[in-house]
Amino acid sequence: MKSPWKILMATPLFFLLTLHTLASPAYDHQRGTRRSNGQVCIGCVLVVSVIEQLAQVHNSTVQTSMERLCSYLPEKLFLKTTCYLVVDIFGPDIIKLLRADVNADVVCHTLEFCKQDRGQPLCHLYPLPKETWKLTLEKARQIVKKSPALTYSRSGSDICSLPFLDKICQRIKLAIQNSLPFKDVDSDKYSVFPTLRGSHWRGRDCNDSNKMAYPGRRPDNWDTHQDSNCNGIWGVDPKDGIPYEKKFCEGSQPRGIILLGDSAGAHFHIPPDWITASQMSLKSFFNLPTALTNELDWPQLSGATGFLESTSGVKENSIYLRLRKRNHCNHRDYQNISRNGASSQSLERFIESLSRNQLLDQPAIVIYAMIGNDVCNRKIDPVPEMTTPEKLFSKVMQTLQYLDSHLPNGSHVILYGLPDGTFLWDNLHSRYHPLGQLNKDVTYAHFYSFLNCLQVSPCHGWMSSNKTLRTLTSERAEQLSNTLKKIATSQKFTNFNLFYMDFDFQEITEKWQKSGGQPWQLIEPMDGFHPSEVALQLLADRFWKKVQLQWPQVLGKENPFNPQIEQVFGDQGGH
Repeated sequence: MKSPWKILMATPLFFLLTLHTLASPAYDHQRGTRRSNGQVCIGCVLVVSVIEQLAQVHNSTVQTSMERLCSYLPEKLFLKTTCYLVVDIFGPDIIKLLRADVNADVVCHTLEFCKQDRGQPLCHLYPLPKETWKLTLEKARQIVKKSPALTYSRSGSDICSLPFLDKICQRIKLAIQNSLPFKDVDSDKYSVFPTLRGSHWRGRDCNDSNKMAYPGRRPDNWDTHQDSNCNGIWGVDPKDGIPYEKKFCEGSQPRGIILLGDSAGAHFHIPPDWITASQMSLKSFFNLPTALTNELDWPQLSGATGFLESTSGVKENSIYLRLRKRNHCNHRDYQNISRNGASSQSLERFIESLSRNQLLDQPAIVIYAMIGNDVCNRKIDPVPEMTTPEKLFSKVMQTLQYLDSHLPNGSHVILYGLPDGTFLWDNLHSRYHPLGQLNKDVTYAHFYSFLNCLQVSPCHGWMSSNKTLRTLTSERAEQLSNTLKKIATSQKFTNFNLFYMDFDFQEITEKWQKSGGQPWQLIEPMDGFHPSEVALQLLADRFWKKVQLQWPQVLGKENPFNPQIEQVFGDQGGH
């Protein structure tokens, strides 16, 4: 039958499209039915767990906890409306099953959001029931055997096949896949819109009807009449007739910051209070629409290009904010060209989103930070899928040649090495995951095992109980780092100097511990994989100090006119 579920799921277009893009990105060569089913399964287990725990925390019925969860969601993107519609369809079955005292794994297998394929292991997050799994599942299926909800499709993957959504779907997909702003009137790769690859990712456009006005360009006629480089400095000083841009910025060596990265560089982050029943409130999901339209990334708070005040309480600022503080003429000159799942092998698919004109623009500091996905994948046997040193060398050289043909002379490129990810298991495996904190029943070891079983883990090699596999993954990471170091010390380019920097997570861990912090706080609590905001700020601090000490020419001069710029132009138009 044609399912009303498909029409229902078409309602929150941006919400589902973003999740669809995350689930099957253009760069991912590993997509398949099992992975898609795995993500549906995880989504179900997370939602049912939250419903069950909300009922426990508030001593309420399951029906009330479902309504409570929906009430927390914002109206934007039709999230609240969709939630109530989903509750209408699946709520009665969830109520019956949870009343029968089964856990989220059993609920989701019964409702067929999770499936055990023939010949595959049973994937479960929570401890198995005391009775055999087969018997428990049979009993649960009897409870809902006549439910109409079992006839509905479990997939929204064909949402964009609906005729009235096709064109806008394609536009949004193209923007995200190409790492370009969805809303860009003058097609200069900059936008006034914050999300969907807009100004959260690269400096805000100051004139979206003029493609010759954008952050990072050299001023046109010293910006006498208008702001052509969007740094907020323009016009003429009435006291002496000298253009402000010439007076304050000439000879100050302005430069921008560009990050070529993966989900760590984009700052992938799922707030733990989204799934922690004891912390959930009306405030929890206030930023959900923004996060969804940013692919669950928070570049505006990232270590390289973040421009908002950190929410972590750590005093360190991003590399961009430090560059701006050093020289206010660098205002808005940042680009975060990072992609979830990106690696050295896939960068060529979106590097053209980089915006730099060799003749018209200022030099740039480019940080190449593909720190995980060349060794991380979700395969049962991940080692054969890892990038070899030979393949890395070839792709990085291809990237550097592209940069040499696009960056203005006087630029700098810094290659970041890969971390030793054994840190993850060593510091998290015995701790409780946010889903397990209430009842002390799910550790990160359980969570990692669940992801690996479903073949949706972001890094099976390091998020594994297999010590040999973790060691092999770190050994390959070290080999790739050595390859990057070799490139940096042996290759020369016309338009930029090339440097290498180790990704020394141990160093920032020790610094964090000396300040009273705990190592586990440096990892995102929800996924147990990505660097947290604290870690990203500490890494930015380490980066800045190392560059200051070893390669100070990379950062440019401190601008002595910064106070005068603040006096005349205030916050220079903000971000």
